[in-house]
Amino acid sequence: MGVHMQVIIALLLGIKRNGHIFIGLLLGILTGVFFPHESYPNVYNILNFIGQAFINIIQMVVLPLIISAIIIGISNIGDSKQLTKFGSKMILYYGIITVLAVTIATAVAIILEPGLSAKGLINPDIMTHIQTYVSDAIQYQKENMTQIFMDLIPRNPFLALAQGKMIPIIIFVTIFAIALTKAGEISRPLVSLFESIFAATMKVTDWIMYLAAPGIFALTAASVSNFGIDVFQNISKYVIAIVAALLIQFFIVYPLMLKIFSKVPPFKLFAAISEAIMVAFGTASSSATLPLTITCCEKKGISNKVCSFVLPLGATLNMDGTAIIQTIAVIFLAQMYGIALTPLLIAEIAFLAIIASSTSAGIPGAGLITIALILNGIGLTPEQLVVGFSLLFTLERFLDMLRTICNVTSDAVVAAIIADNENELNYELLLGKSLETSEKQEA
Repeated sequence: MGVHMQVIIALLLGIKRNGHIFIGLLLGILTGVFFPHESYPNVYNILNFIGQAFINIIQMVVLPLIISAIIIGISNIGDSKQLTKFGSKMILYYGIITVLAVTIATAVAIILEPGLSAKGLINPDIMTHIQTYVSDAIQYQKENMTQIFMDLIPRNPFLALAQGKMIPIIIFVTIFAIALTKAGEISRPLVSLFESIFAATMKVTDWIMYLAAPGIFALTAASVSNFGIDVFQNISKYVIAIVAALLIQFFIVYPLMLKIFSKVPPFKLFAAISEAIMVAFGTASSSATLPLTITCCEKKGISNKVCSFVLPLGATLNMDGTAIIQTIAVIFLAQMYGIALTPLLIAEIAFLAIIASSTSAGIPGAGLITIALILNGIGLTPEQLVVGFSLLFTLERFLDMLRTICNVTSDAVVAAIIADNENELNYELLLGKSLETSEKQEA
């Protein structure tokens, strides 16, 4: 099947599976145009209420999702029989890919400055309040660096949980998860409990996504009603920045990773997983795509030993596409609210994006759910940035579909590299010809 036909099929699949989202978006635009805020304040208030309720519902699952995801991810790595052979390389390669993704996203966001075009949408008084709030927080960090590090170690984990202090919670949960791993089989019932919590949280998130169409309808309608149809022009640079960063990651970073760390031809691998890429775009879910990703990789010569270990963990922990969107989204909000992006703040956003993306579930909408972790880390909440955070949802599903392509592809890239390193890759299947013929042609 030709590349152009695969692209068309992917687009059609995406439209079919997410048609209700696009319909909600279009109806929201029309509603906002026909019911402007000035003429119909009651309609705007209702739409705004529904939209904010949708955001609050999403916020509800952040903590259980992050806690259970960290415990399961670390426990699975520790319990795996393949840890000593594949684990260290898997962590290394996933780490490199995610750090590069965040670096690219940061550079693109700083160069394009997508948030400046949306700056006029914010009330000056609110903007001044947010700037002062963040400035005071940064100044406090500079003057009390020792205390900041002390506060990262929660004296009372349950108090940190109640206050929603994400970084202390993550540190405690990570230590606790490592301890569970070292405790052996006796800790298995508790790990199973968190597996159940994670499964239940994903199910709740799945239910929330059923509300995505009315939620996005209300958020879009409220935004257009308040700011007019020009709101899409104001956020167009945000979309351009994300697409640019994802393209750099896909066409430059992945091929370079394959070239530097293995002998795998990049576009042979991309062709091998093209079906999984199409389904990733259509479903916007790396978890839903996982069975097909495994099948595609195994059919093209990556051993089951590698696929069964690397790909499931990748679908849980490796979310470089998500990291790109989260990084650009937070920098977009900072620029939109006039927050000074100091080197310290940029480094903090990048670091937190790596953590937040790793704790995101491989389901639609999860990336914007865990973005609260990054905002919390710099002293803010989605409720404080309500206008900007609402704008992020208007095109969230389309961008979600694009970032899932990167998430799924990077999993396959790491699996291929490890398979090559460990002689677990059948090049005859990958190249579609005998290895001897390939070597003669290269000579």
